[in-house]
Amino acid sequence: MDGELVAIDDSGRPDFNLLQNFRSEAFRIHYYVFDLLCWKDRDLTRLPLVERRALLKSLVVVRDKRIRISDYIEATPNDLLSAVREQRLEGIVGKQKDSHYQPGKRSGAWIKYRANRGQEFVIGGYFPGPHGFDSLIVGYYEGDKLMYVARTRNGFVPASRRQVFSKLKHLVTSACPFVNLPETRRSRFGEELNAEKMKKAVWLRPEAVAQIEFLEWTEADRLRHSKFVALREDKNPRSVIKEEVG
Repeated sequence: MDGELVAIDDSGRPDFNLLQNFRSEAFRIHYYVFDLLCWKDRDLTRLPLVERRALLKSLVVVRDKRIRISDYIEATPNDLLSAVREQRLEGIVGKQKDSHYQPGKRSGAWIKYRANRGQEFVIGGYFPGPHGFDSLIVGYYEGDKLMYVARTRNGFVPASRRQVFSKLKHLVTSACPFVNLPETRRSRFGEELNAEKMKKAVWLRPEAVAQIEFLEWTEADRLRHSKFVALREDKNPRSVIKEEVG
């Protein structure tokens, strides 16, 4: 079978933070099965998706409430995206009904679309890299304090990196502008911006603002899956605060 582990919160919605802390929230973990690849030594991967799904529902008997067979919905993309955003879900996986199963391949038979959130953030530094920088270090103001929230390296091509770098390089300063760095809480994935990693950073006067898309806020007040969209030269950095999550 093919499926995915999902942590469910009190409202019945998937929660990635709960999944990261599964050792203390193990009762919330469920395995959602969405495909049947083999049955009694018979390879099913060359059957169309709709046939594999039909076999999954007719052959597999689930005796554990932690294992669930996920359903699928046939609807227009606009209707699906509207529902996903209304319920603040992560996004959509869409598959062609007649497609075969191709392990390890990102074929055109399926897509993954994230319904990201977004707001402005102040750029307070960067990590050097090709075409000027590898990732931007961003945050928001809480009163007079600039709070670090993410290192953003997605959303760039070489040309846009050079363009953004040309607008930032004159802002270099020796002092870190973020009051909540270095991070002392360890991340399971080693992504924390600790004192050792800060030695490689280049700090900037917090005068530039970027529009950033992201998937969600974590419990540690950080951004998950952040992506650069554009510079916002119309925004006063001091006006950039954390937007309320509706």
